[in-house]
Amino acid sequence: MGIDPRELSDADLIKELETIHRTRHDTLLHAPEDALAAHSVRMTELEAEYLRRHPDRPVTPGRTREGARARET
Repeated sequence: MGIDPRELSDADLIKELETIHRTRHDTLLHAPEDALAAHSVRMTELEAEYLRRHPDRPVTPGRTREGARARET
C-alpha cells in the first residue's frame, strides 16, 4: 500500500497526508469496506510517521480542551 512512510521525504510525507485527508470524506461515503479499511490503515501510518518526526509540533491553543472551553463562555 504505497511507499513505507519512513522512506518518504518530509515534502512527500506532507503531500501524501494532504491527499489522504482530502479524499477521506469521499472514501467514507462511497468506497467499499475493503477500500475504506485500506484508506484508514494508510492514513494511520502516515499520521504516525508525521508525529514521530514532529513530536513537538506547535499546537493551536483553541484546539485544546481548555481553549475550546474558553470559546464556550
